Amino acid sequence: MVAALVLVLAFGNQAFTEWVPRHTRPGTVWNWFLSTLAWPSWTIGGGRDGLAHDLRAVLLLGFVAVVLLFAARQASGAGAFVVGWGTLILGSALAAFVAAFVTADASLLGAFGAASAGSAYGLFTGWIVGVAVTSAA
Repeated sequence: MVAALVLVLAFGNQAFTEWVPRHTRPGTVWNWFLSTLAWPSWTIGGGRDGLAHDLRAVLLLGFVAVVLLFAARQASGAGAFVVGWGTLILGSALAAFVAAFVTADASLLGAFGAASAGSAYGLFTGWIVGVAVTSAA
């Protein structure tokens, strides 16, 4: 859970999310990876869409905490790694899906697209949570 919190706080804050496009070249792997890390962006204020982003970050942490609370105790070793990684994939997809209904132009199709982006975030950054869960087990 602490690893997910660090990911959201360190890479989802407004300073980092604004820094990435200004300091990386578009179309590079580095830009793509840093943009993916910044996916659970959050900011204070920003209207309805800003609220949706904040809610997405909070729900991500909540879903990860709930799943890890129940599942992490049951696994050890490689199983703990998979549980941690899968938890971030599932948690980010669910958080994005739910938060998509708060946006100004909310739709079911938009929620599916948001869940897709959320699961991509979990897939490519969830290994960090997996390592943390394995270390704690």
